[in-house]
Amino acid sequence: MINFNYETVFSLDNEKQLSEWIEGVISEEGCQLEEVNYIFCDDAYLHKLNVEFLNHDTLTDIISFDYSVGKNIHGDIFISVERVADNAKDFNVPVNEELQRVMVHGVLHYCGYKDKTDNEAKLMREKENHYLSQLV
Repeated sequence: MINFNYETVFSLDNEKQLSEWIEGVISEEGCQLEEVNYIFCDDAYLHKLNVEFLNHDTLTDIISFDYSVGKNIHGDIFISVERVADNAKDFNVPVNEELQRVMVHGVLHYCGYKDKTDNEAKLMREKENHYLSQLV
């Protein structure tokens, strides 16, 4: 089950399409969806989580808490819509595209992908692009 929660003035207008897309990503990666909760928030909300849980005193666009067991995917993905909008401007891409990239990025972590090294980050970006191309 995919759940969308809003802790700021924001809402998705295509929840059903995005749910089906994320479910497809998880399935294509050979994993089983248990539950993924997306929580859309502002910079202040996510910054507080970043300090409290990760000891990082910085702004970020996404924090994910992975409760997956093996290939059974379960987790909470917090996304700052403010940070996503700023990043979209910086990368010169539409806000929805950047938002969808961040959404799939979190799920790909749950499916076992990392992005700490250059090679890992390159593979992660390739996977993001692959799945973004499936969303029409």
